[in-house]
Amino acid sequence: MLKLISITMLAAVFATLTYAAKKFPMAAASIVPAAKGSVEVGKDHNGNTEVKLKVEHLANPTSLSPSQANYIVWLQDKSSGPENHGELKVNGNLEGTFETVTPRKNFDLFVTGENDGTVKSPSGPEVLRTTVSR
Repeated sequence: MLKLISITMLAAVFATLTYAAKKFPMAAASIVPAAKGSVEVGKDHNGNTEVKLKVEHLANPTSLSPSQANYIVWLQDKSSGPENHGELKVNGNLEGTFETVTPRKNFDLFVTGENDGTVKSPSGPEVLRTTVSR
């Protein structure tokens, strides 16, 4: 029984050390001055980067000038163009969360307002940005 408890405790410690999440604050653009955001990253069991984005006080994209339909999350490293990772939905309390996984370890993460959620490159106004280094 004691051996089982020891193994369980070691596994829990190892899992915590393996994840070792880092948190990065996001800079808000002047068009959304009240917005706050942060990105937490960790490593999954395959060595990929798990990304968890959390925002608060982010106006609905229809409130932007010009009005937009969606917020899109982009990841971009130094050697490639931006990649659309999906839509960040904001609720009635102006809060939102978004999660994705990427093989990248160092990249910029930014959010833009877009009229089309399937755009291949950013064209709308940027509202939040940070640089991630794992």
